[in-house]
Amino acid sequence: EDEPYDLLIIGGGATGSGIALDAATRGLKVAVVERDDFSAGTSSKSTKLVHGGVRYLEKAVWELDYNQYKLVKEALRERRYFLDTAPHLSEWLPIMIPVQKWWQAPYFWLGTKCYDLLAGHDNIESSYFLTKSKALDAFPMLKKDNLFGALVYYGTQDGAHNDSRMNVSLAMTAALYGATVVNHLEVTGLEKDANGRLNGARVRDLLPERNGQKSSEFHVRAKGIINATGPFTDSIRKMDDQEVQEIVAPSSGVHVILPGYYSPANMGLIDPSTSDGRVIFFLPWQGNTIAGTTDAACPVEQNPIAGEAEIDWILNEVRGYLQPDINVRRGDVLAAWSGIRPLVRDPSKAKSEGLVRNHLITTSPSGLLTCSGGKWTTYRQMAEETVDAAVATFSLRPSPLSGPPPQVAGIVQTGPNTVHTAPDGADLDGTCQTHRVKLLGAHGFSQTLFIPLIQHYGLETEVARHLATAYGDRAWTVAALCAPTDARFPVRGRRLSALYPFVDGEVRYAVRHEYAQTAVDVIARRTRLAFLNAQAALEALPGVIDLMAAELGWGAQRREREWGDAVTFLTSMGLPKNKVGLTRKQVEKGEVGKWEDEEYGLYARHDKPAETLESDSRGSMGGNPGIGRDASANK
Repeated sequence: EDEPYDLLIIGGGATGSGIALDAATRGLKVAVVERDDFSAGTSSKSTKLVHGGVRYLEKAVWELDYNQYKLVKEALRERRYFLDTAPHLSEWLPIMIPVQKWWQAPYFWLGTKCYDLLAGHDNIESSYFLTKSKALDAFPMLKKDNLFGALVYYGTQDGAHNDSRMNVSLAMTAALYGATVVNHLEVTGLEKDANGRLNGARVRDLLPERNGQKSSEFHVRAKGIINATGPFTDSIRKMDDQEVQEIVAPSSGVHVILPGYYSPANMGLIDPSTSDGRVIFFLPWQGNTIAGTTDAACPVEQNPIAGEAEIDWILNEVRGYLQPDINVRRGDVLAAWSGIRPLVRDPSKAKSEGLVRNHLITTSPSGLLTCSGGKWTTYRQMAEETVDAAVATFSLRPSPLSGPPPQVAGIVQTGPNTVHTAPDGADLDGTCQTHRVKLLGAHGFSQTLFIPLIQHYGLETEVARHLATAYGDRAWTVAALCAPTDARFPVRGRRLSALYPFVDGEVRYAVRHEYAQTAVDVIARRTRLAFLNAQAALEALPGVIDLMAAELGWGAQRREREWGDAVTFLTSMGLPKNKVGLTRKQVEKGEVGKWEDEEYGLYARHDKPAETLESDSRGSMGGNPGIGRDASANK
């Protein structure tokens, strides 16, 4: 276009999409480009929690550190905004800390009570102490030995969070308010004017290559460019200046997914002192159990693979606080991934001063504005500070939004078109209002939304609950896109996997309304199937590809490309090695569940059939410790 964008944002993760929403709701002309997909990197591989910052509080008290205190206040405030702007995507979750010694009880109790006091009206509930018996009632699989009791709080890691759905909602809400939002578009270079100031970028469309065609490059002009690429921050900074000092210190955080029976449905657990001093958590997520995490220096790569040593460490820690009769096996790991934390150093300070505690905003001599570091909890605050810096650096002029407000479900908006009021009541007057702007799906959401979905569309209860919490009021559209089942009940909604509530309508919705362009976009980020169960995702893949092919007109070559790319991606999600070479026909024939003898103990979730059947002639071959001990006890 003749008129350049006010801002071009590179990176479509939590930070980049958050910046786009903030800038768009301030009346700026903004574009955000992402070379892969929204939340394809770190933003989808988070801890799935909204951190409240109780560990910062401990340091603030013992070290009398005011900066740590400010971090706690910021995290508590942003935690509340999460639940206000996207209530369907985050929920409160009580976290248990096992107390092993009597003197730990008053120590933890005092700390969490200080936290409750600091949270004030932003806290949902106060922390409380459980006796040993009550702790075991709440968390029955907890090891009894040396257990004194437990403290339960809604603090450090308190809001269970669907990170990818949140990220996609941020991007789609930014588009609703006028932002240009594009995925699978790669920045190949930065452009400067005669004075050496950045004024645009060269970008390349990556989708034609997937269809066997030549990719095209074009130019995007902008008054200001923002680098929000997470672990890849330095690669963009070096496009601007090859000699620039690197600031990212990448760190790998491995997480594993275990079956849901490993944790209660409504209680998480954190161990603040593992065998090597690290912190490990263990909590329910999307019907399964998530455990982690590790922290180790790593190279920057697109889809890192969780190492066996890290997986074994997590499993060993899990064994340490579960009852000994619970056999924690490698085969119970349904998925495992590694997310790269983009920890940063301040280039203006000596390396010996270590990493910044939160995030860093810097501007290069040529005008590249970089926002790096941070975490999901504070993405909104990071975006606000970045847009403030961009307005000052690039002499931009935010303005009230005019014209009719966006139309969203359940909201009838009338009134003047001068200073535009958002459907949620936020006055979009040119200032930051993202603490009040609700994301798509939030406006008509309620905790009982799933009931009318069942009554209107004949969905299974589990499916209806899932759609309501994943899409909010947009679940109505998703349900309408579900095909009839030809059964008495459910009437609509063909499952992608029999194990999980993801249905065919979600694939159609992802393509039509959420810019999904590849099979991985759907199985990993529009739905969370790949994160919940890599093998189930492989089994569902043929159906997903066929649904997308019908929507997008893919030919045989493109479908084959999608299969290969998706299987490669699933290796980074913990897909067993012997499944990587399976063809689509083999998967459709059900060969996913076949194991070689040497692989059975490593990946299978149960004993082999020959080891569990009982024979009249040979007695019990199973592992039931109650059989054969006292026959009279079973009479």
